[in-house]
Amino acid sequence: MTGILRSIDHVQLAMPAGQESLARTFCVHVLGLDEVPKPPELANRGGAWFRTGSVCLHYGVEPEFTPSKKAHPAFRCGNYHELLEHVHRHGITIVPDENLFEGKAHCYIFDPFGNRIEIISD
Repeated sequence: MTGILRSIDHVQLAMPAGQESLARTFCVHVLGLDEVPKPPELANRGGAWFRTGSVCLHYGVEPEFTPSKKAHPAFRCGNYHELLEHVHRHGITIVPDENLFEGKAHCYIFDPFGNRIEIISD
């Protein structure tokens, strides 16, 4: 039964209740994602969904929220240095990792809720 899984549909990060505007600002203005409507049957749960191309990032409300400091999504980026400059201009701390990831530069940033996100140069 090998080879059944083909791709990742989306990554979900947790967020505190009532902070959707922070998620929107971060995802749309910092990461350059577009918000997509949640299905009506899920909208009352809170959170928000974002996408660009095949990258889908969902934020779901966690009642007793604790940020994910170790587990994280990792996104490949075609304009790595340009994105890092953009992220920096938005006041987000960039934590570089001097060890290359598969021969590529990479770093970590944290969303407004403290969740770790890895950015990898394409």
